[in-house]
Amino acid sequence: MRPFTYLTNLSSGFRTNCADTDFAAILPEDLEAVLKAAAEISMGTEISDSDIAHIHSLCDQVIAITAYRTQLAEYLSNRMKAIAPNLTALVGELVGARLISHAGSLLSLAKHPASTVQILGAEKALFRALKTKHDTPKYGLIYHVCVHLVCFLFFT
Repeated sequence: MRPFTYLTNLSSGFRTNCADTDFAAILPEDLEAVLKAAAEISMGTEISDSDIAHIHSLCDQVIAITAYRTQLAEYLSNRMKAIAPNLTALVGELVGARLISHAGSLLSLAKHPASTVQILGAEKALFRALKTKHDTPKYGLIYHVCVHLVCFLFFT
């Protein structure tokens, strides 16, 4: 069961209302029967009306934040496809935006040599390695690209 689906359908409230609530939209039929049976024999204490109000308020806030996050992800995707379509195709919207942000601008990112782009985001580890004469980091922000590239290569 997905938590977001559960939050949007949190309507039974009290344990005693569970038997009359239809969970078909969020649970398979066999699991729904198990849930209702467990609610009948549960020895837990009842939740007060004020606690239920707080729980519903929290659920509404989580749903609103999730919707806002989806809206931001869509905005970032649209902006990155418009501003840097090639970078977006290679590394994805999020990593591309992080690279541009870390470099300062798209033009600045384009002027960096490949070895610098490779370790963007790992400067702290790089200077620590140079100071202590240990191995330098192999990659920074582009470490998060692997999953995107594998999906891109297999599904296109």
